[in-house]
Amino acid sequence: MQKLPAFCPSVFFCLSFLNTTPTHFRACLPADIKATDIVSAQRVRSTGVVKSITVEDKLTELRARCKKGKLVDASGKEIYFFRMTGCWGNPPPDYQEILERQNEELKKLRKRYTVIEMTCNPEGVQIH
Repeated sequence: MQKLPAFCPSVFFCLSFLNTTPTHFRACLPADIKATDIVSAQRVRSTGVVKSITVEDKLTELRARCKKGKLVDASGKEIYFFRMTGCWGNPPPDYQEILERQNEELKKLRKRYTVIEMTCNPEGVQIH
C-alpha cells in the first residue's frame, strides 16, 4: 500500500502524453506559421462541411521533428512552407504568368525541400 502514492503520479504523468497533440516540431515552426494554420480545405459535396488540414495535421503525417533547429520530415529532408497564390474572384490580366512563375518556383523548391503548399483559400469555398 505504501507504493501506491508514488505510483499514482507517474501514471498520471504518462497518461498526460496520450491526451496531448504532438508538439515536438512546434519549436522549429517559422515565425509566420502556426500549427493551427490551414494547409488545405475542401467542401465535402454531400454534407457541405469544409474539411480542413492544419499545419499540425500535415507535420504529423510527415512525422516531422526538429533537427539542429530546422524542421525536417521522417527522412531528414528539410520542410519548407509555401503560400500559394491564385485565389482570385476576378483574376488579374497576367494571372497565367503569375501561376507559371509560382510553378517554376515550386519545382526548384521541391528539389531541396519537402514543400508544404499552404492554400490561398483556407475557407474552402469555391471562388467565382
